[in-house]
Amino acid sequence: MNFRRGTFILNVGGSRHRFPNEVLASFPLRRVSRLHGCASEQEVLEVCDDYDRERNEYFFDRHSEAFGFILLYVKYGKLRFAPHMCELSFYNEMLYWGLEAAHLEYCCQRRLDDRRSETYYACYSDESSKEEDDESCPAIPSTIRTPEPQTSHGGKKWLERMRRTFEEPTSSVAAQILATVSILFVIVSMVVLCASTLPDWKTAENNSVEEHRIIEAVCIGWFTAECIVRFIVSRNKCEFVKKPLNIIDLLAISPYYISVLLTILTGENSQLQRAGVTLRVLRMMRIFWVIKLARHFIGLQTLGLTLKRCYREMVMLLVFICVAMAIFGALSQLLEHGLDLETKNEDYASIPAACWWVIISMTTVGYGDMYPITMPGRVLGGVCVVSGIVLLALPITFIYHSFVQCYHELKFRSARYSRPISTEFLNG
Repeated sequence: MNFRRGTFILNVGGSRHRFPNEVLASFPLRRVSRLHGCASEQEVLEVCDDYDRERNEYFFDRHSEAFGFILLYVKYGKLRFAPHMCELSFYNEMLYWGLEAAHLEYCCQRRLDDRRSETYYACYSDESSKEEDDESCPAIPSTIRTPEPQTSHGGKKWLERMRRTFEEPTSSVAAQILATVSILFVIVSMVVLCASTLPDWKTAENNSVEEHRIIEAVCIGWFTAECIVRFIVSRNKCEFVKKPLNIIDLLAISPYYISVLLTILTGENSQLQRAGVTLRVLRMMRIFWVIKLARHFIGLQTLGLTLKRCYREMVMLLVFICVAMAIFGALSQLLEHGLDLETKNEDYASIPAACWWVIISMTTVGYGDMYPITMPGRVLGGVCVVSGIVLLALPITFIYHSFVQCYHELKFRSARYSRPISTEFLNG
């Protein structure tokens, strides 16, 4: 059954748009192109809200201004937000017509990501507040709320209080004390780990070594107990083990138990075991304890959130460096080692060796371990340094602005909700 004649009309929120029938099958908007395959009026009404057969007009009860901007994308291939309209509302219109966030211009994608983040934290905070007031709230239907284990109200309230104490350092005085103790253990463990690599420490008496083992065992015991309690009181056990910081906690704790297990199984002296390459690597993995401080410091949270949001700029920066290394590395190897057979600069004997010089020159570090000796090589070195400054400065500007934005955003939310807003980058 064919309802269409020469043209068809899209009536969106009272705004009428006329198109030739030839473009219906290949219309860029998925919902509109679905009309071409409709064989009956009932199928048409499943796609649109109403249909006028005489005028071949399809009615959609949607936002007319948003659809106007979506039509600009159909005509010119560029999609931007409608002014004075919520980003999430416009995105909802996009989804209705069959578009996705990837169709937006990059600047609008960033705005949408920021608004999604703000909405997520606002809803997450509201849900946390509602859970505390469950006594005065009516029951929520199971179709809306995720089913929870059948436990007593007092037990759930106690578990929620424990969870907030361990996960949210600013939620109470007890949580602040617990966070302070955890930070002290991290600092002590780092000091002991660093001191154990000193030559004087290695030649110390057995009493000092034994004291070091006791301190190490106490710190490991604290971190293990903290991790176990946080796992027990967590809402979702599967999500808990997937969080990056929890994985890092496990990687920082496990080397100690592996070394103890090897000592028990092999019966060898622990000092001989520490001389092994594998155990030394495992021991150094405890440096990941420093990342635990991200739970308590907004600065580290800002760094993690910035790296997550600016991964495109980070990839761009890496590409710039790799391309420059390939070009300047090959040229410097040729000028310093390949052309003049009498005065070869052995520091530039290969392109990989020259790439090391390129990277320390582009970053203006300049260790001085290798440098060009020919005039063309020195000219190339100057160009390499200037190019490095320009190439590194271009994406870093975007990263800097994102860092400032993330810092103010996290600082504002932390003050508003009295909690560290690390959820976004902790969930990865």
